[in-house]
Amino acid sequence: MANTNLSQAKNAKNDEFYTQYHDIEKEVNAYIEYNPDVFEGKTILLPCDDPEWSNFTKYFAQNFEKFKLKKLISTSYAVESKKYNDGYQTTLFEKRNPNFDKKKTRIKGKIFTLTKDKTGDGRIDINDLDWQYMEGDGDFRSKEVKKLRDDADIIITNPPFSLFREFIAWIVEAKKQFLIIGNMNAITYKEVFPLIKENKLWLGATNFNRGMYFRVSDDFVYASTYKFERGQNGAKVNRVPGVCWFTNLDHGRRHQTVPLMTIRDNLKYHNKMKDKKSYDNYDNYDAIEVSLADSIPSDYKGVMGVPISFLDKYSPEQFEILGATQRGCHDEVPDTKRYDDYWEVRQNGKKTGSSGNKTNENANLVGNDGKKNYFINKDGKIIQAAYQRIFIRHKK
Repeated sequence: MANTNLSQAKNAKNDEFYTQYHDIEKEVNAYIEYNPDVFEGKTILLPCDDPEWSNFTKYFAQNFEKFKLKKLISTSYAVESKKYNDGYQTTLFEKRNPNFDKKKTRIKGKIFTLTKDKTGDGRIDINDLDWQYMEGDGDFRSKEVKKLRDDADIIITNPPFSLFREFIAWIVEAKKQFLIIGNMNAITYKEVFPLIKENKLWLGATNFNRGMYFRVSDDFVYASTYKFERGQNGAKVNRVPGVCWFTNLDHGRRHQTVPLMTIRDNLKYHNKMKDKKSYDNYDNYDAIEVSLADSIPSDYKGVMGVPISFLDKYSPEQFEILGATQRGCHDEVPDTKRYDDYWEVRQNGKKTGSSGNKTNENANLVGNDGKKNYFINKDGKIIQAAYQRIFIRHKK
């Protein structure tokens, strides 16, 4: 039980990641450049946001007039409701305010609103924020925050990674515009991928291959394999790889087509393909394997399986998304074979105990690359699963 509690505390602490100001500014600028009026007259809600510490609150408050916002709302989650609440300190901002209540500060959420020049200095900025305690703890699933969601036009935040599935469903339920941060693996979630396929959700403007640094608590424990910066601008930070923005706000990068080479030129000039004579065909799908997004052939008219990282370069004017392995693609890309009579084997030749059912609906290739587990049948035929693939084809 002690180990379980320790693990839960560690996981909860690892949900306390705070987005840095320059990352917010860089991403939001892409939407402003594409449409200068994207936020004009809008009410923006920043839930799960710890407003006293949040750079989201700071950024949109400082740009309230520039973006011509109608209203900014930011809510926090009560510290006593968090699984991890060590090291919490009440801010001077709260203590010095007449609204401060020693009993409520740890059990109630807080709501910050910005609508007008309260200080009378001739501008609307972070100094004009009004705040009060909420009736509940500020959980985004509460009726209180749902009401704020329903009244808002755009929802922007970095939700807890552990609640991403539930949070995206919460937004979609209300049919709101949004800009949120999540792990790139969320692309394949059943709550997310259908929206990507239907062009109702896409990735943001920031390339996710670089990872993102987040401010973390002073007692954050790094993994033993961590090799990146641990401090920036006097704050403790942690780099999270494969983090991206998810949105349904349009930006220019989304409409930039990817320059491509022909099949012949890829096989001749691409560094990682020039030793191949052709693209591999899947054993169980009528499609070719394109393991690198930059090796998509310009002259192939059929279905191609590409890694999920392709979505960072996806333009709806250039490609059509048909489906994804393990996420349903049978209407447009049916699987042609099952592997129930196969069994899984490690590279050392030992069986894992799993049947070939494990690799049904993966994109499988004939052969053994010598690196990962493979599947074999009684006739000695060997196949291996590619990593999760998205099926695409060129727009006609």
